[in-house]
Amino acid sequence: MPKMTMRFLPALLTAAFAGPAAAAGFQLWEQNASGIGVAYAGSAAVADNASTIFYNPAGMTQLPGVRLSLGVAGARTSFKFRNEGSGPQTGGNGGDAGGWTALPNAYLSWQVGQNLFLGLGVSSPFGLTTKYDDANWIGRYQALKSEITTVNVNPSLAYRLNDKVSLGFGLNYQRIDAEMTKLVIVPGPATTNYSLKGDASTWGWNGGALFTLSPAMRVGVSYRSAIKHELEGDRTVGGVTTSAKANLKLPDTFILSVWQQVSEQWEAMGDLSYTHWSTVDKLNIVHAVGTDVENFNYRDSWRFAWGAAYKASDAWKAKFGVAYDRTPTTNGDRSARVPDNNRIWLSVGGQWKPSRDAAVDFGYAYLYLHDPRIDQTAGTANLRGRYNDSAHILGVQYSQGF
Repeated sequence: MPKMTMRFLPALLTAAFAGPAAAAGFQLWEQNASGIGVAYAGSAAVADNASTIFYNPAGMTQLPGVRLSLGVAGARTSFKFRNEGSGPQTGGNGGDAGGWTALPNAYLSWQVGQNLFLGLGVSSPFGLTTKYDDANWIGRYQALKSEITTVNVNPSLAYRLNDKVSLGFGLNYQRIDAEMTKLVIVPGPATTNYSLKGDASTWGWNGGALFTLSPAMRVGVSYRSAIKHELEGDRTVGGVTTSAKANLKLPDTFILSVWQQVSEQWEAMGDLSYTHWSTVDKLNIVHAVGTDVENFNYRDSWRFAWGAAYKASDAWKAKFGVAYDRTPTTNGDRSARVPDNNRIWLSVGGQWKPSRDAAVDFGYAYLYLHDPRIDQTAGTANLRGRYNDSAHILGVQYSQGF
């Protein structure tokens, strides 16, 4: 990726909340660990702890008193390339470009009146980390290291209009950090290092509504706005560093969720989300020498999830879930920095309630990705082959009421 991309990725991925992309593109669904067990089905309607601030702030009206929720999700991604006719450059396959990363989160909600609720959340909506083990791998002219990190601070409020309808709204102050490296050929001809680093901070918003159709059924709708970052940083080629700027518009997302108490023991939930990834088309990185252009050509994508929970006793609950997550990229535009593809989530988890006001949620998800093809050219170097991709997600969440 060009200069801005390399700066934008490290910023997104290396800040305090860095993480490998477990959702399509470099979006992160893991904004709590309590939803892992149901593959995040019902995310905008469940509202069983303060992490609803991220998925649907209107859900705070289901949380009386003061509620605290703290969690962490650990994601292990794997990206292994298999060469199928790359050239004219030679080299190895680069090893596994994935790895483990922790994604922490924290949320607090407070009922300040009969119908008014305030909240604060800290999360990481986007992130990416890919790093190839061998600096001389065959795709070194396409990518070596890519990192994106975001930290999102989300003050929110919710108001219960009546027993059926609640509304919520939040502001989002988001910081992004990014870094990208690769090799390039310069006049000589010679090969030298190329890196981009950048960061930015700006504001966005999110809002939602929660409809309580009956004591046993809720429907939630929510929207997170696009956020336009004006990245600033450095472009370094062969030891020569110049300043650089680029605009990056992270996509907006719409969620429709349903939660239903099917019986005394069983509850079911569903989720349909749509992410406007086409905002990430190309990145123009302007620097003293000229302009680098990074083409993404992302398309809008959607995600569908279904989950269920079984209450075995007052203290224990089991969770199950599946999801289908469509990638925003295509075979013709896939990059070695984000070797993404459509994925299926298979999730299990549980909840333990040591007391009436405390809960510990835990979950595991395996993400199956169909092996993505790549045919990417950088200058005269062509990278052609397949990736073997997969991901594992583990998480635990502690929620406490006061």
